[in-house]
Amino acid sequence: MAREIFEVTKDRFHLQDPCCYILQGTWPKEAKMRACLDGSEVKAEIKKLEMVSALERFKDPDLMRGERITAEICLPESLDGFQKLSIYADMPDKTFCWFSVPVKDLEKRRNKPQFFIEEEKVQQGFLRVRGWAVAAEPVRIQIFDENKQKIQAEILRTERVDVEQLYEETEIHDKTGFFVELTNLTGKVVYIVFYAGNTKAVHIAHLQPAVVLSKKIEKYAKKGLRYWRSQGSAALAGKIVAKVKTASTREIPYQKWILRHLPSQKELEKQKREKFEFQPKISIVIPLYKTPEKYLRQLVETVKAQTYPNWELCLSDGSGANSPIAGLLKELEASDERIKVVSHERALQISENTNAGIEIATGDYIAFADHDDELTPHALFECVKALNKDRKIRVLYSDEDKMSMDGHKFFQPHFKPDYNPDLLCTVNYICHLFVVDRKVIDKVGMLRSEFDGAQDYDFIFRCIEAVDPSEIYHIPKILYHWRCHEDSTAENPESKIYAFEAGKRAIEAHYERTGIHAEVYQGEFLGLYRTRFIRDHDPLISIVIPNKDHIEDLKRCMDSIDKKSTYQNYEYIIVENNSTDEKTFQYYKELEASNPKAHVVYWDREFNYSAINNYGASFAKGEYLLLLNNDTEIINPDCLEELLGYCMRSDVGAVGARMYYEDDTIQHAGVVIGFGGIAGHCFVLQPRGTTGYCHRIICAQDYSAVTAACMMVKRKAFDKVGGLTEELAVAFNDIDFCMKLRAAGYLIVYNPYAELYHYESKSRGLEDTPEKVARFNKEIQIFEKRWPDILRNGDPYYNPNLTLKSQDFSLRRI
Repeated sequence: MAREIFEVTKDRFHLQDPCCYILQGTWPKEAKMRACLDGSEVKAEIKKLEMVSALERFKDPDLMRGERITAEICLPESLDGFQKLSIYADMPDKTFCWFSVPVKDLEKRRNKPQFFIEEEKVQQGFLRVRGWAVAAEPVRIQIFDENKQKIQAEILRTERVDVEQLYEETEIHDKTGFFVELTNLTGKVVYIVFYAGNTKAVHIAHLQPAVVLSKKIEKYAKKGLRYWRSQGSAALAGKIVAKVKTASTREIPYQKWILRHLPSQKELEKQKREKFEFQPKISIVIPLYKTPEKYLRQLVETVKAQTYPNWELCLSDGSGANSPIAGLLKELEASDERIKVVSHERALQISENTNAGIEIATGDYIAFADHDDELTPHALFECVKALNKDRKIRVLYSDEDKMSMDGHKFFQPHFKPDYNPDLLCTVNYICHLFVVDRKVIDKVGMLRSEFDGAQDYDFIFRCIEAVDPSEIYHIPKILYHWRCHEDSTAENPESKIYAFEAGKRAIEAHYERTGIHAEVYQGEFLGLYRTRFIRDHDPLISIVIPNKDHIEDLKRCMDSIDKKSTYQNYEYIIVENNSTDEKTFQYYKELEASNPKAHVVYWDREFNYSAINNYGASFAKGEYLLLLNNDTEIINPDCLEELLGYCMRSDVGAVGARMYYEDDTIQHAGVVIGFGGIAGHCFVLQPRGTTGYCHRIICAQDYSAVTAACMMVKRKAFDKVGGLTEELAVAFNDIDFCMKLRAAGYLIVYNPYAELYHYESKSRGLEDTPEKVARFNKEIQIFEKRWPDILRNGDPYYNPNLTLKSQDFSLRRI
């Protein structure tokens, strides 16, 4: 496992205090900070940087030994005579230099506009630059050529909430973001100058390919040097070798990926010519509230660019009297007969504003969008294409990504599973693009103002309740760009607490309507939720544990339950499986004599995991079976209750747990069919404490399968599908069993709040002989023959845009 890197990610001066130099980055928790100007120590203070955002479902700071901090360094008014500022991390076993900067560089930036370049792209005669700039006064930006002649250019300025949040010491009224594209450039450099009052700061953009390349090399050299300083030469060499080896298979940046996956102009023209047999009208409903003109125009243009023509755009202006966009809306309405506008004399809240848009809609299906987002040109085409393939579909949703405020960068894609009811009760993963049959809305009603802040969440729940799961369709394509700030972890989630409370109430209302008794809590991050189910009785759980010798493992497993578990109504069925050590049998006698919950049954045929568990289950008296490996150990006292809560639901067949290897890395967090060619565990070897893609490690959700190393199953469901398939003696029997449960109409739930250690492969050898390899290959063939559809079509709980070559939910290689 790679060591954690501690580094500075942002540095700046305080806008009000030029002696205060501020750094943000990752810092070792156990270290003390020491800042020195050459050899003289200066005052340094650190505080933990909280990074929890309402909308930030994607980018969790997965830090184990480190934490994100803000450091304030107090510099003297004069830096004359000093050469370098160095900041050291003093740890119990070592000291290392966390950050250093030449004093001359500090002097260049002090009392001047602060700016940050996020993107700089240079091609023949072309330059694109995007970033932000801020000062205590409004910042003006001008661009000059190498001869200091002003270049006339349209510089797009955008609001950046993340930047305003970063500079919390002052209220910023300026649009801090900027974006500019320049063409037909000549010369060697372009100067971008940021003015604030009587001060200025300059960024030099080099246009010569050789200089651009050298700058890139210099950048990577600095990065490599930082890595070498913190990780050592061996780690750096290993990283370089790994980069070279994985160059052809390494995941590419999403910005490149999406450009290759959006339809080409040729494809779009072909879509325009296609005539569907079923051509429903789709009404796109958009509530407006003092929407910035530029964003609204861009949104409308993306609707007009749709390759499917039978649409109408329903705009409801909730800005109230004297709306600043009234004139623009008249212009837009006149530009296309398919655009309809409704205005209101008073300002409207989000639900009633959206409802007003629904009321003027005449479409067969209603699609929803936010007022500053964008649709991809093939969004409606893909919806209608799906409807023509299956006319039973009544609810559709698509994948989505985020788009920078200037609309020129795409990031943080959300590649979703097919309909996943338990994930939906953990987070509103459906979100955008959401399209629903008008008849469903007529049945369930429109948006409800008492859920404002999470009105879409409540509405989605009511829509999916009104249809059969087979009538819900997921389009695994990016059809929606959600405009937001790239560093949205810097947003202040506290300002939207009402929205998260509304989300909690939306889930509770869903459970109440569907007859499920449960309590809902805020999850580990705002926007995530956790459910605890309320039992009306404590049923008997039969814990079935196969065992062959290894009595130390068995004792640890049982002790962890007996000493930790808050749930007490259980029995043990220990299935003795050809042990050879006499001490094992002596232990069984002592166990049954001392523990009335323990029963040992004897299996005297050859090893067959499926048959052994079926045999053990035949002795079980419980309503619920817990199939459990002897080399496991429960971690949390309510582990059994967490498993039982989901399993007692009538629609659930089996429940799995979050399991760790002995070194605190993930061993199991659900199973995806297709990993490794057949099936594999999700997020294997990721450190404990990480949350994975879209926080999936810590989200209760449905999967196609979970491991039987710890699997609770309804006895009724177990019997209904005939237990485990004994033809699969060693491999894939638990996956096959889950597939049988799903075929019988049951859900398979992964519950991350049931946690165990799994000291794997202590009870059984690996496939290390010709006989074992032959058996393994035979069982692969059996599984492939039994479940060809899912292997051919893909796992519905995994997205086809994500790779099957690794288990980390990274992008599919292209």
